Amino acid sequence: MTDEVSIDDIKVGDLTVNTPEEIDRLRRMIWKKKHLLIGKGNALPPAARGVVCDIDVGEAKPIAQRVRKIAPQFREKVSDLLKGLLSAKIIQVSRSPWASPIVVIIKKNGVDIRLCIDYRLVNGLTRLMIYPMPLINELLEGLDKVLWYCSLDMARCHSG
Repeated sequence: MTDEVSIDDIKVGDLTVNTPEEIDRLRRMIWKKKHLLIGKGNALPPAARGVVCDIDVGEAKPIAQRVRKIAPQFREKVSDLLKGLLSAKIIQVSRSPWASPIVVIIKKNGVDIRLCIDYRLVNGLTRLMIYPMPLINELLEGLDKVLWYCSLDMARCHSG
């Protein structure tokens, strides 16, 4: 929660489905976990803790690409965004011999930015892992044991 957004601004629950007590309880839970949110319109989910992703590149030597130039008008925004991601522990400082450049993408509104990483050279070295994907029915079977659900609209995740 920031100066621009307060807990009262968040649309929580639906009075046709939820009781006022349930909505109040959810508001209190959100307030208690507010430290997991990043302010100023950049709220992100917390990083997946304990998840290890191994990328098999065989015997390839590490690739360390040079930093790309960032337009002066976006440098402060990039710095602020990186500081926010660091403070939220979504990213961390790395001393890895592997390095891929940040690419700044300007959103459709012409003001906001999105940070992307150019992994094309790393992707070219990556060996594909072949393993069976889980069946959707198996994934859905465990949902009946959950009290709260979160629905994300991914249709517009890269457009705005």
